[in-house]
Amino acid sequence: MLSSSLTLVLSTLGLAQAVFLVLYLLSLKKGNKEANYLLAFILLGLTIRIGKSVLNTYMDLEAWQRNLGISGILIVGPMLFFYGKAILDKQKNLTGKLLPHLIPFFLFALLASVIPNRHDFVSKLIYLLVFVHMAFYITLSSYSLRKKKGVIRPHIYNWYRNLIFGVALICLFYIGNFLGVVPFYIEGAIFFSLLIYCFSFLLLKRHNFALEKYQTSRLDTSETKELVEKIKLLIEKDALFLDPKLSLEKVAEHVGTSSRNVSRAINEHDGTNFSDFVNSFRIEKAKVLLVTPSYANEKIASIAYDCGFGNVTTFNLAFKAATKHTPSSFRKTFGGVS
Repeated sequence: MLSSSLTLVLSTLGLAQAVFLVLYLLSLKKGNKEANYLLAFILLGLTIRIGKSVLNTYMDLEAWQRNLGISGILIVGPMLFFYGKAILDKQKNLTGKLLPHLIPFFLFALLASVIPNRHDFVSKLIYLLVFVHMAFYITLSSYSLRKKKGVIRPHIYNWYRNLIFGVALICLFYIGNFLGVVPFYIEGAIFFSLLIYCFSFLLLKRHNFALEKYQTSRLDTSETKELVEKIKLLIEKDALFLDPKLSLEKVAEHVGTSSRNVSRAINEHDGTNFSDFVNSFRIEKAKVLLVTPSYANEKIASIAYDCGFGNVTTFNLAFKAATKHTPSSFRKTFGGVS
């Protein structure tokens, strides 16, 4: 009895914390709102699924109620993948692209009352396909992350990697239970609780860091925009981006403000970091040189150095991330070089 009560308490605490995180993310006014919403729905989908496990253990749920709980999994995969697009690729206005990926969820939820949920072959096959759907998006998300290794900032890479890993563990737990490899069921909810508290710590730490980083900066929105325009004009006019050792401090000195203000202005206005910001100017110049006839026989390495990159590897990674082409394929596609 004590063990059962403790299990219920731990499971319920995890679900309550997950709901708190969802509300917290939906209420955030600063930062990448679209990414925050996507993360909130990842957690919401998991909460729906885990909540079904808890209720199904202590109550006799109808088949349609169990199906609604299972449908939560069909939210998680697409949201996880598009969350990666929002934080790795900095893509915006993703709703139109996301909605078709949510069709399985909408259909499953609408047909919850007619979809079989027993212990027969068809029910088990449907249940397995739901997790295959989730595994597919976990694989896509992992592939997207792997392509960004060495290009994005380490803390973003580690955060998304940990998120994928946590979702994958939950997926593996339930598949293992389905296959009879994992003998526990309600313990999955306890595992989820522990995972949610780990996510809470990492998430709140990440947001607190972002707030603390700029707490002494006094720039308002209009000043931030004005400062970014000033920085862009300076970098373009004086071609500062051609300096491979160009630093945040050097740019701050040129515009007569602190490096903290420069970093905040670029981050809040352009949604990127200083390194990616400068590299965007270098990549634009590289795109021009790669299709310029007089540079047709110039080595890629030479163009990289001429555009301000310190090494070819960084140039290749940054160029591919920005254009979806390698420098060589970009030259062949747009420069008419065979």
